[in-house]
Amino acid sequence: MAIKLYTAATPNGWKISIALEEMGLPYEVRVIDFASQEQKADWYLGLNPNGRIPTLEDDGFVVFESGAILVYLAEKTGRFLPRDVQGRSRVMQWLMFQMSAIGPMMGQANVFLRYFPEKIQPAIDRYQREVLRLFGVLDRQLANH
Repeated sequence: MAIKLYTAATPNGWKISIALEEMGLPYEVRVIDFASQEQKADWYLGLNPNGRIPTLEDDGFVVFESGAILVYLAEKTGRFLPRDVQGRSRVMQWLMFQMSAIGPMMGQANVFLRYFPEKIQPAIDRYQREVLRLFGVLDRQLANH
């Protein structure tokens, strides 16, 4: 098997697993243990200098950051990324929207609501409002496309 996915049970990891399944690519999963800080181990930092998941290895070529992995896989398979400039731009715009807006805002909303030791209501409210706003943007796009 040529593709190895280093991941954990998080939204960033899941989106790569979903893409690999949708593209019909065989792959092996190597679960990264967050409890033992495995993502900060020297061997893993050698693959992914950011010490985050996911990381993909394809016949010795390593790609990190979920958006970069999605683009790599789309280009490798010729699926989900149009070749024409405008079509490609549309896909990249929505990928960047997910990477820079939805992902980070949902992450902050979850951290402050579920994991932060003290409940800071203004922070919780701010991130939840922003997630709802972003979902509205996405919902309007999906309603017409």
